[in-house]
Amino acid sequence: MANSNLLTLTAIKADVGSRGGHTQPSEEMVAVCEEEMHNAVGETLLDCRVTTTGDDICMLMSHLPENGPSVNDLAWKALDRAGDIAKTQGLYGAKQDLLTSAPSGNVRGAGPGVASITFATDAPERPAETFMVVTADKCGPGIFNFLFGKVFTDPDMAAGLMLPNMLDGFTFTMIDMEHVEPGKNVDRVIRLDGGKELPKLKLLLRGEDEYGILAIHSNRYPHQQVASTSTDRLHSIAGVYKGKDDPVGLVRTQGIFPAPEELMSPFTVAPYVAGDARGSHNMPLMPVPINTAVTGVYCLPIVSAMAYSITPEGMFSEGVDMFDNPAWDSTRKKAQLKAMLMREQGSFGCAMLPYSQLEYAAYRKVMEDLNERFVTESR
Repeated sequence: MANSNLLTLTAIKADVGSRGGHTQPSEEMVAVCEEEMHNAVGETLLDCRVTTTGDDICMLMSHLPENGPSVNDLAWKALDRAGDIAKTQGLYGAKQDLLTSAPSGNVRGAGPGVASITFATDAPERPAETFMVVTADKCGPGIFNFLFGKVFTDPDMAAGLMLPNMLDGFTFTMIDMEHVEPGKNVDRVIRLDGGKELPKLKLLLRGEDEYGILAIHSNRYPHQQVASTSTDRLHSIAGVYKGKDDPVGLVRTQGIFPAPEELMSPFTVAPYVAGDARGSHNMPLMPVPINTAVTGVYCLPIVSAMAYSITPEGMFSEGVDMFDNPAWDSTRKKAQLKAMLMREQGSFGCAMLPYSQLEYAAYRKVMEDLNERFVTESR
């Protein structure tokens, strides 16, 4: 980057235990994360916010780029302490998403979802900095393929794409989420222009269980990253089902990027996504206010969005809950109706994921046992 005044936003999110099943972390768990975060402000962090979505705790942090490794270690420590409380309280899934021993300076690939963007605070094309944190539960990172894929390529969803600052479109960095090389910290990625290569991009975006959006950059201002999402698949890391991936995304808004109201447009679809009960169903994504517990039928996938402004010194404004508005009641009813219609189909066909994507390894074990019982007979 040409500019020297750099600032980093990092959001780290994980399920380390919840009350009464996969519902919501305890107040004590959230408090210990807040304690760790606030104690680090002025040293490792510039500012912080702690929220929950379903059974996940999300820590939003602003910091200098060089403090990235320390921020990752700080978040791991906070989640580990919260997991200890969950164990003491006898909560469900204590430390569920902490899949490795304490990592050194990078929790990506260790279980928690991580989204991070570094930008220059003195870029002339960004006189003010606004952004959103999107947190989801009971679903995988493929939800961003539909949500961000639509808003950054379709003028019908975001009319701002027809403005001069955005006419050149955006480049998507797509990641093969199934690619794992044991012992190696590498990703398999491809970069596609969302305008010139839209059909090819759409081909990858439709494969929400294999390919995910890792990052999005402006074509007119290539140094400006607009979005970052967590893309780790827990079953790929652990080798067995450890819970759904429950992603987090950061997306900058306004000016040279889509406005918040444009970014919200795809959420009204309540798209069917992979997730739900036992991580193995297709169900609609319901927008809900922040800090909402999972108490709906069949663990309906939920998503929350908080909007903030941030100063050049890294201080957050008060957050705006983008789904805490009666305007979203109709979408919630729509999601519930779509859920009931899908659940009427039980476990048949598209109501559940393909055999290869069923998250519970026990499902596949039953299939393996059945396959051994097949015999060949002459017609």
